[in-house]
Amino acid sequence: MIRYFIENGTVLEGSGEAPREINIGIDNDRIVYTGSERIDAERAIDARGFVVAPGFIDTHAHSEFTVLADGRAEGKVCQGVTTEINGNCGLSAAPLYGEALARREADMEELSITERWSTFGEFFALLEKKGIAINFATLCGHGNIRASVIGYRDSAAGSGDLTGMKGLLSDAVSAGAKGLSTGLIYPPGIYSDTSELTALASILGSRHGIYASHMRSEGDALIESIMEMLEIGRGAGVPVHISHLKTAGERNWWKIDDAIRLVETAKSEGVVVTCDRYPYVAAGTDLDTVLPSWVYEGGVEEELARLRDPQTAGRIKSEIGLKDDNYWKGVYVSSTVNPENRWMEGENIFDIASKMGRSIMDALLELLIHERARTGAIFFSMSEDNLRRFLSLPYLMIGSDSSVRSFSGPTCYGKPHPRGFGSFPRFIGKYVRDERLVGLPDAIRRMTSLPAATFGLTDRGVIREGAYADIVIFDYARIIDTATFREPFSRPKGIEYVFVNGHLAMDAGTLTGTLSGRVLL
Repeated sequence: MIRYFIENGTVLEGSGEAPREINIGIDNDRIVYTGSERIDAERAIDARGFVVAPGFIDTHAHSEFTVLADGRAEGKVCQGVTTEINGNCGLSAAPLYGEALARREADMEELSITERWSTFGEFFALLEKKGIAINFATLCGHGNIRASVIGYRDSAAGSGDLTGMKGLLSDAVSAGAKGLSTGLIYPPGIYSDTSELTALASILGSRHGIYASHMRSEGDALIESIMEMLEIGRGAGVPVHISHLKTAGERNWWKIDDAIRLVETAKSEGVVVTCDRYPYVAAGTDLDTVLPSWVYEGGVEEELARLRDPQTAGRIKSEIGLKDDNYWKGVYVSSTVNPENRWMEGENIFDIASKMGRSIMDALLELLIHERARTGAIFFSMSEDNLRRFLSLPYLMIGSDSSVRSFSGPTCYGKPHPRGFGSFPRFIGKYVRDERLVGLPDAIRRMTSLPAATFGLTDRGVIREGAYADIVIFDYARIIDTATFREPFSRPKGIEYVFVNGHLAMDAGTLTGTLSGRVLL
């Protein structure tokens, strides 16, 4: 007798093909039967009127530390997410040596993480010991390896530096990292050049890894940044993946045709290119990304010293002061570290400055200093029409660009971007069902089998005999997000059951707290 039997559902197997009316048998961690017969099981689930699909794969996550602090991952489970790709934008859980480790201390202290580690192997062991609700796969962050070898200096990598960085990347891939990610608007990635990135990415060629990047620009230099991305892919002979593809800033919205044309021309020439995006027109990252890049050099203490120095602060204000009031009305504080600043969460910088009785520039710098440059922010800068076009691309996958959060405990704080609680139901409910951008079978493919193939996840992202039993069952008529920018900690509707490795993480709409996730090597 098998453990679970799912019957009467409309099954989308993840391939993009039309749905089938088949039953599914689950035993241990695998799908052991697909067909029309009825099989005895310890428990039968009647999925009549529901869609049965492979568990969703979040291709762009940042859960390195929150998942260690609280492995329940409720915000992702309730969306039907069963696997995350972490280590994006140049930041991963490892390697952590020297300045790379020092830079992460504040993150770990904020979440009361007492354990310390240096390698992926050590980190993976901690995750397995603590338990996680969903599967964890990761890229290796270029920021980690550069900070571990060079630190946060604005300097080119010498031959010795490259040798050390290549060694760390090779070790990471051997330990199970799926490729290399870069964050080229953040220190220390911002200090690297194309030749450095190509040399590192070349290591991935024989390992079947992927190069993913938060590019140097997603707005003013968007086209040049895509060209650099494709140059690295060609030079290193590796697949490339553009993180959260967008046209940021209204003056750049017109570039969408050129951006898509560049990607599709490269694909026609044999370059393997994919991308991800969250279904919202607001981005979320650190507030200090509004500063000129030279302010970051040397690490947080030097950044803060520049913000405090009146002469240097004057230069900073003059360089970013050209942004008008409407820009700052679209920049919202999402999280603060000091309790006395909690009132700012959910407020925009323009209003915060008004309430403080300061100019926008003075209020901004005061906030960054008081928060030690650890303020989270949400930026409204994108076009809804462009978002729809990106979401229609057959090679674009859904990535929340968020960390796992839960509805209580150490990760329940601030007003994080609602994408961490609604990306997948929003894509299906708003853009697939209501707006009919794409058909449901292809939408499911781009949330399941395509990311599994792109990131080398064996026997995931499909419903077939022998595959892992990562499965989501949802009501297509009801599925929708409810999280908002004001109230992000809100569960979506319509997700009924979620299996992770054959165990129910959600049962008839109720989170079970089961920690059946695994590290995927």
